[in-house]
This record gives sequence, structure tokens and C-alpha cells, in this order.
Amino acid sequence: MSEAIVSVFSDHVCQLGEGPSYDPATDTLFWFDILNGQLLEKRLSGGATIVHQLGQMASAIAIIDDKRQLIATETGLHVRDVATGKLTLHTPVEADNPVTRSNDSRVHPCGALWMGTMGKGEEKGAGSIYWFFKGELRRLFSDITVTNSICFSEDGALAYYTDTSTGLLMRVACDPATGLPAGEPKIFVDHRSAKGYIDGSVLDRDGILWNACWGGSVVEAYGPDGKLVRTVAMPVNQPSCPAFVGKNADRLAVTSAWSGKREKQRLLDLQGGMTFLLDVPVNGRFEPRVLIA
Repeated sequence: MSEAIVSVFSDHVCQLGEGPSYDPATDTLFWFDILNGQLLEKRLSGGATIVHQLGQMASAIAIIDDKRQLIATETGLHVRDVATGKLTLHTPVEADNPVTRSNDSRVHPCGALWMGTMGKGEEKGAGSIYWFFKGELRRLFSDITVTNSICFSEDGALAYYTDTSTGLLMRVACDPATGLPAGEPKIFVDHRSAKGYIDGSVLDRDGILWNACWGGSVVEAYGPDGKLVRTVAMPVNQPSCPAFVGKNADRLAVTSAWSGKREKQRLLDLQGGMTFLLDVPVNGRFEPRVLIA
């Protein structure tokens, strides 16, 4: 367990904080409280946490251009007008299935989005991972209980994902030009005998995968060979997802949650649901913009 400076970035308590994404153009971190249908934003330089009520569960955000964002929600992919906050449905995804919602999602270097879904009650095998690129939608993987850890290598040749319920973090070759799988997924990390569960991940320029370990009170870093190279202690039991932040993408923001805890358990995890900054050396990179047409 290595030491790192961990500080509270936002003390706004999310029931299920998730999906952090940093916009370097505005020095702003965006993230979600999925279960309460909220999009949150705060500048890294300081100021108040701004809360936007979305009216539905949402879990991921990507930049289209300076005026528009793409939001993954329980009904599909919505274009959000940055100035007004108005949401416009662009591509329905499982909109006719009230059992599921969006979960972990991330943009491939080519501009394609991998979007995960899951059951609102973690129904077994209810989720899928979809590929969305220039208006086209395809299902890549199905029969997933909790989609998580979607991330990509800088050159777009590798993709990572997990079904958290399996304890197995998978890696699959990708077509760098399209973001489509180009082979069969193979086990990258077997986490089944370790404490906690694989949740959200990001991959840095050195091929180090940084994973938020739900229930493990740590962020874990894995080398390109899948071996654990660093563990950073967190002040919360359920860290959920990291994002690279800062003008050099050399810090980590990490969301967390109190979802699933009884009242007595919450008293032992008073910062659960807050969002944190980790001052730990990372060679991060900014998220690509998503291509919707």
C-alpha cells in the first residue's frame, strides 16, 4: 500500500457517484449521481459544485464539441446543449426495457463510444456493451450483470472491460480505426480472490490501468502484463470510478458511493459518496471527443 495525498474535491454526497470525465478546455470535472438522476460539475480550480437535475438515470458524459455533450442515460444517448442543459434523444438504447439503465461507458481514440448497460437491480445477465460510432449502434457483448472498467489504450489497439460480478477484468484487441473488437477477449486480471470488486478504470499513456476497487477502499494500478504495481488507500469503502484531471492530466479524480449500505454502515463511512483528488504520479491523457455523425 503506497502513500498518496488524497483530498476531498467535492463534499456533495452522491448515493451512487459515477462516470467522472474532465473537460480540459474549461478545467471542469463532470460526474453523476446515477440513482438520483443528477449531473454534477465543478471546476478543478475551485468554486461550488453545480447540480443539474436530468429527470432520469444517467451515468456517462462525452464531449461532442464546445457547445454539445453526449450523455448516456437509461433510455439511450442524448445530446446535451451546454448553454441551456437541454437534452435531446439522439439514439435510443434499450429505451423500451424498463429493467435496465446505462452504466460504465468511454470513448475510443477514434471517436467511437462503448456504452454499457445493466439491470437497475443488478439482474443477472441483463446488461450489454454497445458500440456507437457516427450514428451507428451495435451490440458487442451481452449477458453482462454489471458493466464496468471500459477503457482503451492510447493507440486504440486494446480495449478493457469487466462484468463486475465475475471478478475478471478482460482485454480484447481492437481495430484502431473503428473501435470494434478484433479478436476474442482474454483475462487480463483475475480479481476473484482479492478484496472488493473491479469497478471503473482508466488507462494511462504508459499502459497502466488504474481501477477503483468497490468495497476494497483502494485504487489499484495494473501494469501492461496485468500485474498489480501500486495500491492507493482511499478514505471511503466504495470508490467507483477514476478520471485523469488537470492541465497535464497528471492527477486522478475518483468518485464514490454509499449505495447499498445500511445506516450503521454509513456511520463508519462518513465520506462515502464524496468525490476525491489523488495526488499520485500518473501519465494520463484527455478523453477523445465522440463522433455522433
